[in-house]
Parts: sequence; C-alpha cells; structure tokens
Amino acid sequence: MAAPAAARRPARRGRHALLALLVLGIPLALAGCGGGGGQRRGALDLEMLDNFYKRDLVRVPAGTLVRFSNGGRAVHNAVAANGGWATPMVIEPGRAATVTLAKPGVYHFYCTFHGTKDGQGMAGTVVVGDTRYESSEATTGRQLPVTDRASGVTRRVPQDFPTITAAVNAARPGDLVLVGPGVYREEVKVTIPSLVIRGTDRNRVIVDGEFRRPNAISVTADAVAVENLTVRNAVANGLFWTGVTGYRASYVTASNNGDYGIYAFGSRDGVFERSYASGSPDAGFYIGQCNPCDAVIDGVTSESNALGYSGTNASDLDIVRSTFRRNWAGIVPNTGDYELMPPFSDVRIVGNLVQGNGNRGAPGLHVEWSAFGNGIVLAGGNDSLVQRNLVIDHPNHGILVTPNLDEHFWTSSGNQVRDNLIRGSGRADLALAGPAGAGNCFSGNQARATVPVGLQLFQGCDGPRLPARMDLSTTLQSLGLVAQANSGKFPHNRSQDAAPAPPQPDLPGGAAAQVQPAVGIYQRHHVDLSQIALPVPPAGQGPTVRKEPTVFGVPILATSAWQLLFGLYGYLLPFALFAAWVSLALWDLARRDDLSRAATIAWIAVVLVVPFAGVIAYHAFGRPKLAGWLRVAMIGGGIAAYVIILGIGALIGGIV
Repeated sequence: MAAPAAARRPARRGRHALLALLVLGIPLALAGCGGGGGQRRGALDLEMLDNFYKRDLVRVPAGTLVRFSNGGRAVHNAVAANGGWATPMVIEPGRAATVTLAKPGVYHFYCTFHGTKDGQGMAGTVVVGDTRYESSEATTGRQLPVTDRASGVTRRVPQDFPTITAAVNAARPGDLVLVGPGVYREEVKVTIPSLVIRGTDRNRVIVDGEFRRPNAISVTADAVAVENLTVRNAVANGLFWTGVTGYRASYVTASNNGDYGIYAFGSRDGVFERSYASGSPDAGFYIGQCNPCDAVIDGVTSESNALGYSGTNASDLDIVRSTFRRNWAGIVPNTGDYELMPPFSDVRIVGNLVQGNGNRGAPGLHVEWSAFGNGIVLAGGNDSLVQRNLVIDHPNHGILVTPNLDEHFWTSSGNQVRDNLIRGSGRADLALAGPAGAGNCFSGNQARATVPVGLQLFQGCDGPRLPARMDLSTTLQSLGLVAQANSGKFPHNRSQDAAPAPPQPDLPGGAAAQVQPAVGIYQRHHVDLSQIALPVPPAGQGPTVRKEPTVFGVPILATSAWQLLFGLYGYLLPFALFAAWVSLALWDLARRDDLSRAATIAWIAVVLVVPFAGVIAYHAFGRPKLAGWLRVAMIGGGIAAYVIILGIGALIGGIV
C-alpha cells in the first residue's frame, strides 16, 4: 500500500509513487531487503497552519532533520528565538523548508508573520537530544514535580474559576479540576503535571474549538488525565498530548475535529479507555512516534472518521476490546519516514469488532484514501499480532498485510494473523501484498477467500511455509487508489459537516470518582491478551458485502477506474510476458538438435513448472539458438515495458 497513513505527512508523498512502480517492477531484488533503509533517520514533519504550529512542543534526537511544511492558506516561517537558525522568510502554502538541529538543547521558535520572539501567537518549542525540559517551567516559572497521589484539592469551574484554563493555571500537581456543565469556548493548554481534569457530565461539559482554535485541550505536562467530557470542533485535534510520560483519556468524547479526535504524539505510558471519536478527517484515535509506547487502547468506539485508528511508527502497544465501524478504514498501524522511529513493531490487535469500514460519507483527506475499504491493515511493520477480531463487511480486504512507501520502502515481516473471524470482504478476507518480508503467517482464521489463494495453507504459523508467498496485484490496486486520490476523485467530506456525536455513558462515580494522576498507567492497566475473547457478532447483522466478481483475479467492480487500470496491468501483464517468454523457449527447444531427448524434456519441465524463474533460467543458461539481442530484448524489454506502462498510468493519474 502506497500511503495509508495520516494527514500529518506533507504532499510530497505523491512524488514518490513513481518510485513505487519502479520498485514493484523488480520485486525479487526487494523481497530480501526487509524494510529498506530502516537504519536511516527520516525527517520529522512539523506542519504549519493558520496561524499555529500543529505541534507546539516536540522532542527529537540530535541530528534530526525537521521539515516545516505549510498546510495553511497564508505564508509562514519558523525562526529560532535565539537567532540560531531559520527557515526561509516566506514559505508559500503547499511548500516546505527543512532545518537540521544537530546540537542538544531547547529551541523556542516563532513565525515572524503571526507570532513574537517571546512566545506569543504562532510559536513553539523543539527539545533536541537528552535535554531536561519541563513546559511548566517556561510558562509559570515553577518547577513542579510529578506525583501519583491526589492532593485532595478540587478547583471547580465555573464556581471558583470562570474558565478551565484559569483553573488549570492555578492548580498544583495532584489537584482535581472539576468542570460543571457548559460550553467552554477556549483552548485549554495544560502545563501542570499530574492533574486530573474531569467533567461532571460527559455529554454536557463541552470544550468547543468553534473551528477557530487549534486544539480543544492540549497537554505538554506529564501524568495528566482527562475524564468525562466532550472536545469538539477544533481546527486540529480534540484532545492532544505531546512529548509526555503518562497520559490517560477516560470516558472522553471527541467529535468533529479537523485532524485527530484523541491523539498522543512522542509520548509513552498511556491509556485511551471507554472513549468515543467521530468526524475526524484523519483518525479518531492516534498514537505515534514512540518506541516503546507502553500504551493501550481499550474499550473505545471510533466511527465515521477517515481512519478508526492510525499510528505511525508506534511500537509496543495494545488495541483491544474496541469497536471500529463506518470509517474509511478501520485499524491502520503504519510506518513512514515523515516521523521518527520507523518501523512500527509489536502492535497487538486483539478482540475488536471491526465492521463496515468503507463509509464514503465520512470526512477524510486524500492521503487516507489508499486505505479505503479495509478492516485491519498492517502497513510496513513487523512482529505484530492480529488475533480473535471480528472483521465484517469491507469492500476491499478484511485483514491486509502490506508494504508501505515513503522516502524508503518498508516491507512487513514477522506478523501473525490468527483466529480471526472474517466475513463479507469484497476482494479477500485475508491478503498478503508484496513485496513482503519473511515470517508473516496466517492460521486458524475463519476466512472464505484469500489473496494469494491458499494463504493459510502455504503461509501457516505452524510447520513449513512456502517462501515468497505474496501478491503484487494487491499492492498495485492500492497504488490505483493513490492515483485516484491524487487526481482529486475521492469524497471531499468535511469534519464541520459530520453528524454530532450521540450521547455516551458517563464515568462511573462521576464527580466523586477516585482521583488518579496518570503515573505508571500502562502497568496498572494490565491487559491479559489470552483472556480476551472473539467478539460476538451483532444480533441480526450478518455480512452485507458480497464477494466482488473478478476476472483473472482483478475485481471488475473496482473502487475506481484507476484501481482497475493498475490491477489489470499489475495482474495480467506479467502473465502475458510469461506466456511470450515460454512460447519463445518452447519454439527454440522444438528446433534444437544439439540436446538429447532427456535434456530437452528436462528443460521443458523447468520452463513450464517453475514460474518465471524457470524460463528466465533457460534463456540465460540453456544456450538457446536464439540471438542474444533477441533474448535480452524479450526479457529486459518486457520488464521495461511493464514499468513504463505503469509509469505512464501513474503520470496520467496525477501521482507525480
């Protein structure tokens, strides 16, 4: 799959799709390479919008290349407050500039058009290397400790403080900020550690960004928990943690936010539980750039988003007992160079209901379209587990293991897909797209159709497996979706127009529940994966998606003409080339008199029985009577024609 990851990536991704075609034209060379370039550090994308940086605090290793990409409609820039570095003074919309931060330290930066050197307006901070930095020190002048104990102090809104922001800024670690019913039109920036921010009524305590403010609630302090309230209508994210250790979202509703619903970036030791997200044009829930993440998503519901869950370069986390339905795609962990710490690994997806993800009415962006119609996608990651999930009603695939392309080509290796129940998949219940790395296996799944055919028989998790068992046409059809998206032919739905979230259940105990800062939260929220059962199918809701009719393995009712084009060439053209090579070899063998009958029969067997490699071996080593230039033209020219035809399709499709 070319790009099922999220909208934080810049538009440059499309420029690499032609490279994907070249890569796919030489699959044997890549099949043994694993995740190409995995040891090289990619660039961190820090997007600029009108008029704020999407992440106002990021932590990166020394030597990181930081890309400032302009996703807004006005010109922006980024200048270090100490004058140590700067982007060009004008970065036009849709353009980007990079700086390399080699020296450890804390760098405050701002946009000269929309911010000030002292941190007002459009401003942010990059912490480089192993440098101590507490956001509370910069904003309050206080060095505040993290605590796992409640202080016993409750700061009430609006009784004691008119706004949530005022209560948060006055708080001390361990305090409870208790918010009464009302619509709070503010962006709450939390820089005090170990707070618990709790609404008294989940459905009536609403932090509203009014489609004007970047985030409803953003947290840059450790061990902060947010409970029992609604965040909605933010330009970027509903609830956002960045660069922290310890976070928890419990019984939170995130609705109609412009990027993510509930989002943790560059953070570890966290829990999203019993929360709900809808109307996000990127992902309802997102955890990214962490290794190990030490995080769990448990008992959430994500619906009517582009992606139910997305996580780029997020390793060592659990996604369990949750519901992902009516999104463009369901659960999509992925690898990309546009964030640090690739590739992802050790993601455990167990006991989830993944249903009906192929909803064209959900909001979304073009970069998410390549994942459309899939239930669970492992894109360019390793050593992950997909087990005991109920996956039903998807136009493309129920569960797909696929490579992913960014600046490098990332294969998937060592993933286990076990004991899932998959029904109602348009193309295949299980699919392994190529090129794929070693060790992917499929066992015990209740699945009716697989791509390649016999996937569980030949790529089982126990016993011997056939090498290089994968399917290139699946990858090429995903590239067709990329072409469709880049030509603008995908649903252009907005978060502003999405339906509001329905009422959701309150936190048990409500205002009187125990106050618990998010310290050691992942360990306390221990998940025993072996005790998580396969979900029970919804009563009276059998599969409604029928197996799509195919011709020679190509869906004739493909999502788009581009998908059909790439699928046809990707699937049929190799066989046409194979037929030409075999015909030429057999014609040559029929007229040779320098071989014994046994040798002739042996070569015929090799040519016919060993697909592709056998006939190439004959033309290379069988000393045929054909002219050398003819053999080179047939083999090399055929492969070149394959790549060129797909390249022309890519250009016409608007990929580059």
